[in-house]
Amino acid sequence: MTTQRKRILTGDRPTGKLHLGHYVGSMKNRVALQDEYECYFIIADLHTLTTRPEKEHVTGLAQNIYDVVLDYLAVGIDPERSTIFLQSAVRETFELAQLFGNLVTLPRLSRLPSIKDMARAANMDDETVPFGLIGYPVLQAADILLPRAHLVPVGKDNEAHVEITREIARRFNRLYDAEVFPIPDVMIGEVPTLIGTDGQAKMSKSLGNAIMLSDDAKAVEEKVRGMYTDPNRVRADIPGRVEGNPVFIYHDAFNPNVEEVNDLKERYLLGKVGDVEVKRKLARAINAFLDPIRERRATYEAQPGLVEEVLVEGTRKMQAEARITLDLVYDAMGMAGARLRRALESATPFLLK
Repeated sequence: MTTQRKRILTGDRPTGKLHLGHYVGSMKNRVALQDEYECYFIIADLHTLTTRPEKEHVTGLAQNIYDVVLDYLAVGIDPERSTIFLQSAVRETFELAQLFGNLVTLPRLSRLPSIKDMARAANMDDETVPFGLIGYPVLQAADILLPRAHLVPVGKDNEAHVEITREIARRFNRLYDAEVFPIPDVMIGEVPTLIGTDGQAKMSKSLGNAIMLSDDAKAVEEKVRGMYTDPNRVRADIPGRVEGNPVFIYHDAFNPNVEEVNDLKERYLLGKVGDVEVKRKLARAINAFLDPIRERRATYEAQPGLVEEVLVEGTRKMQAEARITLDLVYDAMGMAGARLRRALESATPFLLK
């Protein structure tokens, strides 16, 4: 007798190609857990509309979706073992989000710092923040609970959103006296938030401080050469600061040669090594890390229609699972509409009582 594997749901907004921050924050865990869990990876295109609803953005999403799926395949996500799907193609997402909107209060959502940060980044104030942005965590809860996920590997900035999901799942189960939803746990990456190359708190493509998974070797070398280090260290013979220094944070994350990293740190603290050597070795380590990812990306990119096929098959699988979840939800709630819909689909009699 086999025991059904627990499930994972996580994913990304298709705002462009993915970067090293995405990898250490969540993608590394996704790749490692593919055999242990039943994995669902969402391309969350609806979430991009909360701050960018204009038509030019929507029509430009197709290329971004393609790039994100290609990045998934390149880092080692296997569509034979995991389900990659497009959020907006699963209609049950809208239904579940609507139901969940009745289980959480506006003040609870408004207190989330991440929502305020997203509004600020989009130049919105209290008068211009759309309902969709305030309700972002509710839609995210629908994403997570639609496949009835048990674990959510995310970056540190999404941890509070998953707590909203946990609250909604608990309230639904309690209100309708049914264990429809598991209470999902959070998994944070070893590097919860990767600092940007410019020393900013977070790596972000929009800030221009990101090293992309698809960057070539020359681009990586140029970005590493321009990295922020210790601003007080104007010469190589001046002792420098290692803790909080972006160059050494990246060494710890991407340079597997621990002996080399420790030697660089020791000499840096003593003022016996220059930034040029430290950065040169970092660029070499990052390129060695990215080489197999680049090779896989090129292989998949050379196969016309592959990305589309992966999305079609994954979305078809997610649609089937979503219908099961909605049946469980409506049955637990005792919704007459759900019974009527099934009666119409099967051409069987329908009685309200």
